Amino acid sequence: MDHNIYFYILVMAGVTYLIRMLPLVLAKKEISNPFIKSFLYYVPYACLAAMTFPAILSATASTISAAAGFAVALLAAYKEKSLLMVALAACGAVFIAERILSFL
Repeated sequence: MDHNIYFYILVMAGVTYLIRMLPLVLAKKEISNPFIKSFLYYVPYACLAAMTFPAILSATASTISAAAGFAVALLAAYKEKSLLMVALAACGAVFIAERILSFL
């Protein structure tokens, strides 16, 4: 089977262009429906969460330490700490959990 890499690149470029261009063409006037506005407001957050959550659970040697880091990150974010503090707290929790689990 002959694979033409340039054809694949062209198809990917076309699909990427269409995904970015279609909303501009289809939504020429301002969106006034509150439901659609609310839906579009939360789409980036939902996509980010859907991509990040599986990576969180598989980033450590143990799912238990990953869950501990995730729980600490949620708690720190809920308490409105800065992004740096949330990341440091989660890393610290994973480090401590990995050390405890290594002794078990």
